[in-house]
Amino acid sequence: MDGKRRCPWGSAIADPLMREYHDREWGVPVRDDRKQFEFLVLEGAQAGLSWSTILHRRSGYARAFDGFDPAKVARFTESRVRKLVTDPGIIRNRRKIESAVRNAKVFQAIQKEFGSFDAYAWRFVGGQPRLNRWKSVRQVPATTAESDAFSLDLRKRGFSFVGSTIIYAHMQAVGMVNDHLVSCFRHRELVRGSR
Repeated sequence: MDGKRRCPWGSAIADPLMREYHDREWGVPVRDDRKQFEFLVLEGAQAGLSWSTILHRRSGYARAFDGFDPAKVARFTESRVRKLVTDPGIIRNRRKIESAVRNAKVFQAIQKEFGSFDAYAWRFVGGQPRLNRWKSVRQVPATTAESDAFSLDLRKRGFSFVGSTIIYAHMQAVGMVNDHLVSCFRHRELVRGSR
């Protein structure tokens, strides 16, 4: 390896894709609506599965969901959903696929109401990343009051597959919270970047 200290899940030598994701994406603040939608689709697909399983199908999802363009996904027909259920490049779960299409429609409604999904989402953390200082993986929560509020609001608006645990994972992925352990080299880099 390169001698860098990482979060335990990011140190997995057996999976360079996970290490790359940990080192370059996880926890980096995302201010782009399409990227936010991408992570909502992927996190929803992950429900009950490992992140590695989804990460290895990410390119399949990008192809199947038109580059994660919410306007295009919102127009998917029942015929398109049936086709996706047979697509080996994604998780072929009809409920998750239908959820992504429904969520795309609500995503657009949020964009219209708030100007962007980004403006809506970041309100749940006061507009700035929460900089946590965990020393152990056991300290990292599965949910927080913020993820509870975000999840509840999304569900009230019509989203599905957005329980608080999924939404907290989303918040970690898009950098709304920095949950890299303090011993991880990425924690310091992201704290410096937020100043």
